Amino acid sequence: MLSAVIFDCDGVVVDSEPLLFELLAEELAQHNLPMQPDALHHTFLGMTLQGLRDKANAMGARLPIGWCDAFYDRLYAKLRLGTPLVQGILPVLDALDAAGIPFAMGSNGSAEKMQITLGQHGLITRFKGLYSGQSLGKPKPAPDLYLHAAAALGVDPSTCVVIEDSPTGARAAKAAGMRCMGYAPLGNVNLAAEGAVIFNDMKDLPRLLGV
Repeated sequence: MLSAVIFDCDGVVVDSEPLLFELLAEELAQHNLPMQPDALHHTFLGMTLQGLRDKANAMGARLPIGWCDAFYDRLYAKLRLGTPLVQGILPVLDALDAAGIPFAMGSNGSAEKMQITLGQHGLITRFKGLYSGQSLGKPKPAPDLYLHAAAALGVDPSTCVVIEDSPTGARAAKAAGMRCMGYAPLGNVNLAAEGAVIFNDMKDLPRLLGV
């Protein structure tokens, strides 16, 4: 039984990750840690920005106190210029609406970032709640964010499906007792190891969800 779907935001609904990693590559190169885009994606995908800063500094970067706020300012300005949707996501939302299946969002990104990216496409009101792991104080891979979303939707976690693109998020879904569909258009990125059912094209998701 499927009672609700909870979507991650970046890389699942909005195609914001290329913009983020482009800016991150510039920032890390300026702070003693040059990295290739594919290495950035593999190393930092799904992390909070504070967790990313701590990990980057442990790897040799010199990101100062206050860097996260400054990075967010630059990132939000970049996202406001135009953040595309993930190809094929609108038919997925349409299919869920037609089937009467509610859907919400659970992201490790900030509430402001979701407002910026979803707002430019008029999608905010289509979701039955936008929930931020940062605002909750329990980001993924802790299960709290997804459990909070399920409680807000009034559904049993075991009847929810999470749509994720990172191992961190898939680990959170597993810990919450939820099934996870892992969107991996460029490859597995270790989603299967976290128990996710892998799919590579959004057009396949309604069929996989049975809607």
